[in-house]
Amino acid sequence: MRLFIAEKPSLGRALVDVLPKPHQKNDGFIKAANGDVVTWCIGHLLEQAEPEAYNPDYKKWAVEHLPIVPTEWKLVVKASTKKQFTVVKKLIKQADVLVNMGDPDRVGQILIDEVINHCGVSKAQKAQVMRCLISDLNPAAVTKALNNLRKNTDFIPLATSALARARADWLYGINMTRLCTLQGRQSGYNGVLSIGRVQTPVLGLVVHRDLEIANFIAKPFYEVVCQLKTLSGEFYQAKWRPSKACEPYMDEDNRVLSKALAMNVISRVQGQTGKIVKVSQDKKSTPAPLPYSLSALQIDAAKRFGMSAQSVLDTCQQLYERHKLITYPRSDCRYLPKEHLNDVPQVINAIAHSCAALNGAAKNANLSLKSKAWNDAKVSAHHAIIPTSKSTDMSRLSAAENNIYELVARQYLIQFYPPFEYVDKQIDTEVSGGLFIAKQKDVVSQGWKSLFPTKPNTQGDGEFSATSLPYVEKGDQVDCQQAELKEKQTTPPKFFTDATLLAAMTGIARYVTDASIKKVLRDTDGLGTEATRAGIIELLFKRQFLTRKGKDIRATEVGTQLICSLPTRMTIPDMTAHWESQLEAISQKEIKYAHFMDPITQSIDELINEVKVVTFTGLQGKGKPYKPKRTYKANKKTSFKK
Repeated sequence: MRLFIAEKPSLGRALVDVLPKPHQKNDGFIKAANGDVVTWCIGHLLEQAEPEAYNPDYKKWAVEHLPIVPTEWKLVVKASTKKQFTVVKKLIKQADVLVNMGDPDRVGQILIDEVINHCGVSKAQKAQVMRCLISDLNPAAVTKALNNLRKNTDFIPLATSALARARADWLYGINMTRLCTLQGRQSGYNGVLSIGRVQTPVLGLVVHRDLEIANFIAKPFYEVVCQLKTLSGEFYQAKWRPSKACEPYMDEDNRVLSKALAMNVISRVQGQTGKIVKVSQDKKSTPAPLPYSLSALQIDAAKRFGMSAQSVLDTCQQLYERHKLITYPRSDCRYLPKEHLNDVPQVINAIAHSCAALNGAAKNANLSLKSKAWNDAKVSAHHAIIPTSKSTDMSRLSAAENNIYELVARQYLIQFYPPFEYVDKQIDTEVSGGLFIAKQKDVVSQGWKSLFPTKPNTQGDGEFSATSLPYVEKGDQVDCQQAELKEKQTTPPKFFTDATLLAAMTGIARYVTDASIKKVLRDTDGLGTEATRAGIIELLFKRQFLTRKGKDIRATEVGTQLICSLPTRMTIPDMTAHWESQLEAISQKEIKYAHFMDPITQSIDELINEVKVVTFTGLQGKGKPYKPKRTYKANKKTSFKK
């Protein structure tokens, strides 16, 4: 008997639909006519054991117990899904061949593997386990996946990475949440101070931004803009570019802070003759952005529709599982395997039939074009989120589902449109020793941008000319008709929104302060994973550490005081960004499990000593009552999980 173990019932049903009939439905599994059996988990059937499973004394939260570090890790069957676990275990014992049908990501891999391991499968049978990777629930795609099973052992590094992540999060969350909560009690705070190695730095990003805005003091800075006249009588504007000699009077963003300096420039150039020192005209092109990863989709949906990260993920799951209109959504990849080129005509046809707004765009797509999205080397367990070849009546979808499908479909269609082409023009003018720059961008071809709503022209600000630049040549003389002082004010950074907070979590390197850590991070390294980021943000709202004011995301008083009380390294992304980088390295077989876990155990010991001396000021009397008799397991709403 061949047993397929799916991550969830919807995935199991999708497989059953392509297996030979008749189907024999049973409680918790379905048997096909060819003898194949399909069963399913309901998410995680197993969970990390509570501290008291290692020592009954740990049921009471006490500082002297810390750090709690298991010598032999334990998993326990979740009470809510114990019945289904019993079904799966019985079938595993009867099976000749096991097939891991978890979702195509790190969590999906370990979710099934840990069930197989927990059921006592022999080493020889484990070596024979197969892996079925399904990212599209439509019958043709499922059949293709079924005909292309891989060895499950190929994914051991991915599973090891997931295992390391789960255990590291347990160690950090259990120990730090217990210690901070007990320290909070001593300061009069009667709630659970939940700490997570991802959630706490994310809260830190918001708190530090809020404080930066609150403490911001606006400063004036100055620009000089000249009105220049050519020998043929044409006019153009150019902005002064300060020289190196002006640096003592400028800030880190190269803004001139001295009004006297700017006024001196005006007095020197007003009414003077200058000359053209350089004329450039460069034709440039911008290729279409890649298809979506989940984070990229969440960011765009937040900007366009004001949707939260969680609502985008929930909508994607409906489009994937219920409507079968998009591929697997929890993807961190923006590339596609080359074999998908075979499906392009069917996918574009489905878009044309389903989405009236994109009907014309689908018909005008040039299928002979091939963007850089198709790249097998960039695709691992999963690929970018794209539409499937299934069409539908869009009136059956909710407004949110319509919006997300249209975003995904448009992002796919632009892969078959030419680049956006434009010409960058620039005139460098020297007047009385000062350099003045005029720029202009002329659109040659909209290309893929023709599929997007047009934005208002903002040229005329800064160095860009509001009118067309005249034809001039190097060496031509010009007259400075007028020089004008522009006084501006520095502005504070903006509060985080769903889009900008997700962008910060996705590209965390720019928020990392430690140069050695920043050096090893890639542009795509981030806090959390595609599957967890939305949940982390929502969790911070549920725990009343974050609140919304319009589109802005701000920290509450409790969230702010927590971050301000903790050791700095717990509140900045350096440590956890480095963890994520190492977890990725484990999945790529670049480092081993022990090289990741051993230093973490040591660092938690060090952090405990740092937090023991912390006083949580400003939190007195707030939060839910603290009840030591309630264990973590019975108090999941205030648990440590990310």
